[in-house]
Amino acid sequence: MSDKPVLLLIDDEQGVIDTLSLLLKEEGFEVVSSLTGADGLERFDEVRPDIVLTDIRMPKMTGVEVLQEIRERDPNTPVVLLTAQASLQSAIQAVNVGATHYVQKPWVNEELVAILRRSLSYGTVARENTRLKKEIRKRDTREAIRPIGRSAAFRKSLALADSVAASDSTILLRGESGSGKEVFAQYIHEMSGRADQRFLSLNCAALPEGLLESELFGHVKGSFTGAVRDKEGLFVAASRGSFFLDEVGEMAPSTQVKLLRVLQQREVIPVGSTKAVAVDVRLIAATNRNLERDIEQGRFRKDLYYRLNVIAVEIPPLRERVEDVPLLAEYFLERQAAQGKEALKKISAEAMAILQAYKWPGNVRELENVIERAVVLTSGSTIGPDALPDRLRAPPSVPLVQEGSPANPALEVIERAYIEHVLRAEGGNKTRAAEVLGIDPSTLYRKIKRYELES
Repeated sequence: MSDKPVLLLIDDEQGVIDTLSLLLKEEGFEVVSSLTGADGLERFDEVRPDIVLTDIRMPKMTGVEVLQEIRERDPNTPVVLLTAQASLQSAIQAVNVGATHYVQKPWVNEELVAILRRSLSYGTVARENTRLKKEIRKRDTREAIRPIGRSAAFRKSLALADSVAASDSTILLRGESGSGKEVFAQYIHEMSGRADQRFLSLNCAALPEGLLESELFGHVKGSFTGAVRDKEGLFVAASRGSFFLDEVGEMAPSTQVKLLRVLQQREVIPVGSTKAVAVDVRLIAATNRNLERDIEQGRFRKDLYYRLNVIAVEIPPLRERVEDVPLLAEYFLERQAAQGKEALKKISAEAMAILQAYKWPGNVRELENVIERAVVLTSGSTIGPDALPDRLRAPPSVPLVQEGSPANPALEVIERAYIEHVLRAEGGNKTRAAEVLGIDPSTLYRKIKRYELES
């Protein structure tokens, strides 16, 4: 790569191009030239020059029109106009709408080069200023949407998300419903190189199969009843950005085949069409299902699973990160106050102890709803136990399987069969199995060893 600044020269007179090219090359510029405005714009997209020098009076497309198009493509590229006396007023007006400077014909070589160098410096400063503004905005955005938590399990998941966000690899977020998968997806998008582009999302469980395919891939007019016009699918709409596909495990087999094509071929075929449309999108999928078990049962395609599971990020349930409950509760209280719904309130020690003791089957989403309810029901400044739902304050039920039981061989057979059944139902996940059984994981591990259920 050359260190010389690249200058795009546009003029409809070959003699002017030859003369200026010779001069500017001697002054250290790398010159790319075009005889028309339309061709000049194509060259602009190809080489992305550091500066543009264009004549104003040209057939078909004027220099002012070239300026306007370049401003759409890159507002920081300096554009200097060449103008005759007759078009001087147009040049001055063009400066008011974005031209960096103008040079009158016939030009003085030293003045022209000086103007180009000053304009080039302006462009460098403008680009750096824009870059810094983007970095500041991106940093503020990242902090605003950064997932909240300090537990070891949560920090491990967040560290993995941080490390893979910059890549374009497909990511599969795994976790229970309400655990914060969409928050992670938005955070990964903001940490990626696609942050300036769109982030779109769709829940596969929210739509029937036919409508889901139309939303994902688009459709052409007349492809089905009600298709009165062509519709752009979300994969195309999210081009150059990120697309979050939630509850991907609920997708029908026929739709899974089409999604696989998108991941393999990087193209979509709208419903009712035979023409493929190229897409450039980073896919972030999520599921609360055991996809390995669904594969065994024929509910999910193995080849699609491997395409989705390039990088898997496990988001722990809230019950496994109890120390995060106060942080999340405080965040939801502050958000309620910021929205102007209620004055900022605090949670009493007794109420916080209840929140931390609860198992949170609905995870973070359930906690958010509980806090919103408690804020509404509390007239004072402190939320007490009475403002919490009854299910949080009810004593825990006695687990079906307990430490030290059973006491006779017949009950041992029943307990062994029950534990084995739950383990199979949870796909071998001992943490979830312990939760279903109502016992500590350590107790479950001892019983697995006792009943020789490791396999």
